[in-house]
Amino acid sequence: MKRRALLALTSVAASAAAQVVPVDTDVPFVVTPDNVTREMLKLAGVKPDDFVIDLGSGDGRIVIVAARQFGARGLGVEIVPELVEKSRDNAKRAGVDGRVEFRVQDLFATDLSQATVITMYLLPEVNLQLRPRLQALKPGTRIVSHDWDMGDWKPDRIVTVEAPDKPIGREKVSRLYLWTVPVR
Repeated sequence: MKRRALLALTSVAASAAAQVVPVDTDVPFVVTPDNVTREMLKLAGVKPDDFVIDLGSGDGRIVIVAARQFGARGLGVEIVPELVEKSRDNAKRAGVDGRVEFRVQDLFATDLSQATVITMYLLPEVNLQLRPRLQALKPGTRIVSHDWDMGDWKPDRIVTVEAPDKPIGREKVSRLYLWTVPVR
């Protein structure tokens, strides 16, 4: 039932905007607008010594921008092979293929221990499923979620960004949530 509802939502969104790719997964691929991508990375304070992991990386834009504009290294994790191939091509064209990697992999099976920054544009229930793993990361790891929070784990900061190119939703804004894993 849940999967059918997501696929129906994906179908409707796909007909409304070419930037939504219907795929048979738990989370549809929706393009993050370029200005939102940059704001996510700025909010996380990405620097050249960071390792950014983007969960559900789609076409790879977040990891590529992190490498090209912020000097970071990164990993994009995506379950759709065609999107991973597109990401690899995009990284090569951007000249950052030596600093980034893209894997066809289930985000729940991904080793997150290298990350200093995690980015994600997933659905609320997926964020909640990931939350225990994210909270267990090394202290100081920054996590930025596009549009969805993590329940009662209060963010350190919330930023609203104008997003006129956002392909779905009534509002043409994005909310970005930042958490920093605390010292235990």
